[in-house]
Amino acid sequence: MAKSSGQKLKILYILKVLMEKSDESHPITTKQLIQELEAYGLSAERKSIYDDIAALNDFGIDVIQVSEKPGGYYIGERNFELAELKLLVDAVQASKFITTKKSRELIHKLESLTSKENAKQLNRQVVVTGRSKAVNEKIYYNVDMIYMALAGGVKIRFHYFAWTVEKTMELKNNGDFYEVSPFLLSWDDENYYLIAYDAKAGFIKHFRVDKMLDIFITQEKRDGLELFQHFDVGEYSKKTFGMFAGEEEIVTLLCDNSLIGVMIDRFGQEVSIRKKDDSTFLLRIKVAVSGQFFGWLAGLGIKVKIQSPERVANAYREYLKEIIQKYDIG
Repeated sequence: MAKSSGQKLKILYILKVLMEKSDESHPITTKQLIQELEAYGLSAERKSIYDDIAALNDFGIDVIQVSEKPGGYYIGERNFELAELKLLVDAVQASKFITTKKSRELIHKLESLTSKENAKQLNRQVVVTGRSKAVNEKIYYNVDMIYMALAGGVKIRFHYFAWTVEKTMELKNNGDFYEVSPFLLSWDDENYYLIAYDAKAGFIKHFRVDKMLDIFITQEKRDGLELFQHFDVGEYSKKTFGMFAGEEEIVTLLCDNSLIGVMIDRFGQEVSIRKKDDSTFLLRIKVAVSGQFFGWLAGLGIKVKIQSPERVANAYREYLKEIIQKYDIG
């Protein structure tokens, strides 16, 4: 870079150096700033550095001066604090729907929001046992397309796949496109879901975003709007265990008192609870009855029982019998 043309950019290079190489524990001295500028082919005197730092502060950049020797400058307030970046990195690492490649790319971008020294603290692995990552690299484009359709109030079409035992992708719906009216994107059970109205089926459905392929936006306006006027995504997630659909039922559970925290964590503080005796309580909930719901109950063991309706209790008994028969050695 020619010195004559680059000199006009000197204040920007000073900002770049401060953003990348300074923090509270690593202030940069005036001498170091001059050396850094020389690496970019720029010359500078101490007075001009002082003037540029003052201009940056006037502009609103929080450049802090350290008076104690050896002194120096560092960027104080940034858009993200280090603790906030650590939380974001942890979330990216732990998110199952984000592919390994995209995780690395996102974390690298997050590292650029702090100094290089602080960025070393972000280069860490969140230990999540048995964590699998999504394989669909197009998930970001899927999300973008869905948001465009939401903004335009139009339908989308896409292919949807499931895994085979050979670990290959197999298109559902006989390989035909799904056409739905998108309304919400929801994060649930460590996955990203599209919640949409399927006019052909006549009811609300949800789809894993990382399993959607070949998305494109149609020109056809959405329908089913009346179903979403009072739609509560939180309630929808509570009753569809693991986002597995099923016939909705109002179920009463007889629970041991030790499960009160589990139930409130799952269904919220507003859930209907009534004390039965000194050791148990009754919980009334609306759920989508499915194998996933029964599996959740089974995990709680003998501390919970389906009190009513009887048809759901009978279905649960059959569910448990089928499991026991798998292990019948007689």
